[in-house]
Amino acid sequence: MSIATPPTRAAAPERPAARRPNRMRAWATRAPLLPALIFMILVTQLPFVATLVISFFDWNALYPTDRHFAGFANYSEVLSTPDLRKSVVTTVLLTVTVVLVSLVLGLALALLLDRRFRGRAAVRTMLIAPFLLVPIAAALLWKHVLFNPEYGLFNGILHWIGGDGAPQPDWISEMPLMAVEASLIWQWTPFMTLILLAGLQSRDAQLLEAARMDGANDWQVFVHITLPHMRRYLELSVLLGSIYIVQNFDAVYTITSGGLGTANLPYTIYQTFYQAHENGLASAAGVIVVIGSLILATFALRVVSSLFRAEVSR
Repeated sequence: MSIATPPTRAAAPERPAARRPNRMRAWATRAPLLPALIFMILVTQLPFVATLVISFFDWNALYPTDRHFAGFANYSEVLSTPDLRKSVVTTVLLTVTVVLVSLVLGLALALLLDRRFRGRAAVRTMLIAPFLLVPIAAALLWKHVLFNPEYGLFNGILHWIGGDGAPQPDWISEMPLMAVEASLIWQWTPFMTLILLAGLQSRDAQLLEAARMDGANDWQVFVHITLPHMRRYLELSVLLGSIYIVQNFDAVYTITSGGLGTANLPYTIYQTFYQAHENGLASAAGVIVVIGSLILATFALRVVSSLFRAEVSR
């Protein structure tokens, strides 16, 4: 005589009442972030949406009633107008020069600051100081204190070395783009130094000690250990520096006022909007700058996330 086993009872589905406390707890943790999120949307996203809408209109501020939908005509004009195309080339040249020179100088300074010596903390503080200056103040410093042909420091040094017959160049008029680049390199090299110094200090000390014990010299350690380890930090420095330099307006406006072939895309947008009063054209150029910055920022975020994953996996 077999005893029938009772059928197994299926697991009861989770009741909605059980899921409700989890949802309430999740909303309770997100609620403090909602004011900041709403503020960010109001301050950043709504103006960008308005700029995007205006970019599709032929709209001159001097004739507010004579505006009409133009489609992508403003974007094609941005990419075809000689002055705007020249500003794009100037922006690329300015960005590449400033980022590469700042990166090389930042790496050299980071290697020096990675060594132990007396007064290292004070030297680090002094090196960071240019990056903490307001960009307009830094540009004014270079324009009047260093570049001025009558009482500037550079011409004063030349006069002190060569006497009355020493050359007294007008730095801004004779080499305008280089003058802007020098100001930006001076201000952004500390930024590169901070990122690269953090990468140097995250190296595996045991690996470095093992390489020294195997007879590797400083150059071999730098080429075979330091550079491969610093690849992501170098990429991050290039990407973040490019994002900021592409959008730079202060140095060009303050030192040269966009003249002598130094007008980059942000200055051209300012000139188109405030002097030509072409709202649609300026908005289209601004959208192009934002899209380029977003592309660079996407790569930068990927590099940052890969750095965090590498640190967590150690």
